[in-house]
Amino acid sequence: METDLRLESSLWVGNKRYRAVLTGWHFKWTEVDKKNRDSKTVSVPVAEVVGVEEGRVEILPQKSVEDTDKDFTVFYVKRSSSGGTQGLLWRLGRTQFSCPSRVLRDQWTQHLRTAVKTHSPVRPCRLLVFINPFGGKRRGRQIYHSVVAPIFELAGISSHVIVTERANQARDHLLKKDLTGFDGVVCVGGDGMFSEILHGLIGRTQQEAGLCEHDPTVALQPCPLHIGIIPAGSTDCVCYATVGVIDPVTSALHIILGDSQPLDVCSVHHASALVRYSVSLLGYGFYGDVLAESEKHRWMGPLRYDYSGTVVYLSNRSYTGVVQYLPADPLLSSPRDKTRCLSGCSVCSRSSERLFPHSSDSGSLYSSNLSQSSTDLEGEWVRVEGRFRCVSITCMSSSCARSPLGLSPSAHLADGTGDLILVWDSHPLSFLKFLHRHTSTQDQFDLPFVEVHRVKAVRFSLPEMCEEEGCEETVGPSGVLDEEEVGYVDTVSRSGSQQHLAERATGRGATNEQKTAMPFLCGLCCKKAPAVSVWNCDGEILTFTDIQCKIHGQLVRLYARGIEDQANVYNGSQELDEC
Repeated sequence: METDLRLESSLWVGNKRYRAVLTGWHFKWTEVDKKNRDSKTVSVPVAEVVGVEEGRVEILPQKSVEDTDKDFTVFYVKRSSSGGTQGLLWRLGRTQFSCPSRVLRDQWTQHLRTAVKTHSPVRPCRLLVFINPFGGKRRGRQIYHSVVAPIFELAGISSHVIVTERANQARDHLLKKDLTGFDGVVCVGGDGMFSEILHGLIGRTQQEAGLCEHDPTVALQPCPLHIGIIPAGSTDCVCYATVGVIDPVTSALHIILGDSQPLDVCSVHHASALVRYSVSLLGYGFYGDVLAESEKHRWMGPLRYDYSGTVVYLSNRSYTGVVQYLPADPLLSSPRDKTRCLSGCSVCSRSSERLFPHSSDSGSLYSSNLSQSSTDLEGEWVRVEGRFRCVSITCMSSSCARSPLGLSPSAHLADGTGDLILVWDSHPLSFLKFLHRHTSTQDQFDLPFVEVHRVKAVRFSLPEMCEEEGCEETVGPSGVLDEEEVGYVDTVSRSGSQQHLAERATGRGATNEQKTAMPFLCGLCCKKAPAVSVWNCDGEILTFTDIQCKIHGQLVRLYARGIEDQANVYNGSQELDEC
């Protein structure tokens, strides 16, 4: 389409007259007052136009136009998410909208459709949709058929819908069935449904590429199909962290426009075998115990997480462990630099050039057989040993409605690294302060017992002493350190002296055999502390302890564009703090 095309007309929306202009790149309209003067011009790129449709318009309440000559054209335009969930869809139509003649309307429709197709070549045409009818409040079917499907139809997208009947049905379908002709895969559900799609697509891609997923040193092949998320589950952390809102219409618009957001993926291995993939949270200790406790109370619905979190906190548990991590380049970014990964993030853009040096165009990233450098695991590993409240690894901020900044506010979606958060054993009230800071804009890492590192790979295991003699002999029955030990751990975490910490952990058994600390709370929560915890891997329990993790940069792509408005992110959080 030639860029010098210009199509101009007058239109009415309600009682206001507008001058509409369509060029090769933009569609804009200007309000015209009674004196024929222009004011309030609105302009949007043609690529932002979602669809074009002819239909009828209601002139008065309970009265519609029957004359086909007064059919009109509806322009759906996407607006920035900074306007809030109520203003994401602009509709010129559904009120009073008229064009002078049918010929002009047909001309507008033809040119606008051509412009949309010309300037949006990456938009999907055929999608494979999986609906989880059991997740959340069991509204997956209703959300898709009443909200999403009409928008897909308007945009000319055909979809093949599968309503899942069992766990891992979507994963098995993606691994075995023919996916020829599909431009992307859409999941209607929560984080659990997204995890199924993630495992299915990554596994199929590696099979077709002849790569072994169980080898942690292998550079996995990026997935060619995009993933779309229509939020309809009890937890929608991935959608919130990549879009900024939990709204089915917003997510559907991102899919229609063909937005593309690369996403890092963490592979979890145990005993030389792949266990799972993770994108949001891999947590040991507190987060693992909360998930294990919540599984006993599934009948409570989403409320079970609040209840389980309270029970686990009052139990006051901590666990010994050995953490080894491969630090990322501190010159590229830092988890303490107070930046946010937003749409068009410069850190992620530079990482694309580093991860895929042979790709000259990010749009053709998956069109050729590219693989990441085999030197990802080279470098000097750092080892720490001690007693932890929790050990967390995340590839994104892991933000949600309750924690608007997330577990690691400065984590990036596509920089090929993850954030390792170590929370040392501390006083219960100090740990509560750490948990509370997840809901505010305060620096949650500015605490003496908390460490955060940007890493490329992590290994976790039990201490040799713990494996040979038993973990229960190395700590007191309640798992509580006295003030002297707490102060020592804080000092070591600040100084970074892993050698002294290891020596202290080795000699701690004899000391704790001679003293017994009082439990934090007696009653139902006063139980014998378990020897080890479990891993919380994106809402799934991993019962073993020893794991090895590797971050795979930009392994998948979502139909998203990142959080768009930086001011909106900070202002909303500041208002929350002031309240």
